[in-house]
Amino acid sequence: MNLDRFRGPHYAALLSKARTELENRDGQPQGTFTLKGLTEQEVAHVQGLLGSVPTSRPDRVKVDLARLDTVLRNGYGIGLFELLETLGPALRLKSRVQEEERRLRAQVLAPALASPLYRTDWFRAWLDDRRTRSAITQRVNRADTDGLGHAVRVLEAIEAHDTDSAPLLLPHLAVQVTGDTKALDHGRPLATLVQSALAERSGRERPEGAEERRALWEEHDVVQDDLASRVLVLNLPAHGDVLGAWMREAAEHGVPLQVTLHQLVRFPPRPIARVIHVCENPAVLRQAAEDLGPRAAPLLCTEGWPSAAFHRLATAARTAGAHLRYHGDFDWPGMAMTLRMTERYGARPWRMSAADYLAHPCAERHRLEGNARPTPWDPDLATAMRERGHAVFEESLMRTLLEDLRVQPPHRAPTTGHGNNVVVRPE
Repeated sequence: MNLDRFRGPHYAALLSKARTELENRDGQPQGTFTLKGLTEQEVAHVQGLLGSVPTSRPDRVKVDLARLDTVLRNGYGIGLFELLETLGPALRLKSRVQEEERRLRAQVLAPALASPLYRTDWFRAWLDDRRTRSAITQRVNRADTDGLGHAVRVLEAIEAHDTDSAPLLLPHLAVQVTGDTKALDHGRPLATLVQSALAERSGRERPEGAEERRALWEEHDVVQDDLASRVLVLNLPAHGDVLGAWMREAAEHGVPLQVTLHQLVRFPPRPIARVIHVCENPAVLRQAAEDLGPRAAPLLCTEGWPSAAFHRLATAARTAGAHLRYHGDFDWPGMAMTLRMTERYGARPWRMSAADYLAHPCAERHRLEGNARPTPWDPDLATAMRERGHAVFEESLMRTLLEDLRVQPPHRAPTTGHGNNVVVRPE
């Protein structure tokens, strides 16, 4: 049986369209279709094969699949289905495609369904999220049977991580799971998938922008670099050797101190304060150091979204019995940060009411951007911000904040004892 004539250009359009039609009909040679835009030679060959008559349009031929199948069987001893399979590639019949999709989907989902995380509400909610289902379908369509499994392994490592130990380094986590140090970098599909799960785990919206993405990683004790993750400290003495001693001495002189995550892990301090104020902008802390020095109340600065270093120190402070008071910018990211502080640390919003917002002028050029965020500590605040439509940045409240931070008598660091046996004078 010589099928070479069907490998030539004259029947290419016919067989290509017939392939599509047969696949859509799950292999059944039924129905008709019209070939359009054919050359004169193509029309002659197709009509000659089918014995059909010319149509009103010289570049078109109407084809009946059943007749084409019969012509092939009678003239060449092979049906249309067998001819197309012989010429290749194999037909992608609807039933075959659906069965292959079911097989791939089961393979893609298997690591998630077998994971211990599947017993948690947040994990199941993440898998059931419309955007996650879409991402899974994309992997099924690409026959990517590893991507979701890699995400699950990353999430399992984060879930099992002891936050009292050294943080997880992002490149190390990526290479441990995938063999690629950059697999969890922003823009990579794995990073997007994992971050969507972490947002569900922490009960927050999926991150917008680089700062929110970094903060989400660091909230789960995953950092790019434990030396780059830091928190700015003013007048917060602490028990402990090395770092504790540095913090006590800095507080004695009212000098700001940059504390890295690496230092906090290696020399964990136990902060000594009943109340710790927290600001978002380093300009506030710097001015407090400049104007008040050792007379300023204990103050931490997140420098934008809180870092893993901030979370480590804030957790140590809360464990030691301190209460946090938080102030940030009156913009939507600032509202999101304030809400996270109240949820994670039981922090009290500090000068973050609708009255505080409305009491200060806002620059017309600083319009509110991004998605509106709730302010459950003062619902009127979100309403006022939406109506006004402008941001008020923390520096605008500088004098008021500094008055709140002024303490009398001057804040003092512990002056007796050493190391972990420091005796603290009552304030």
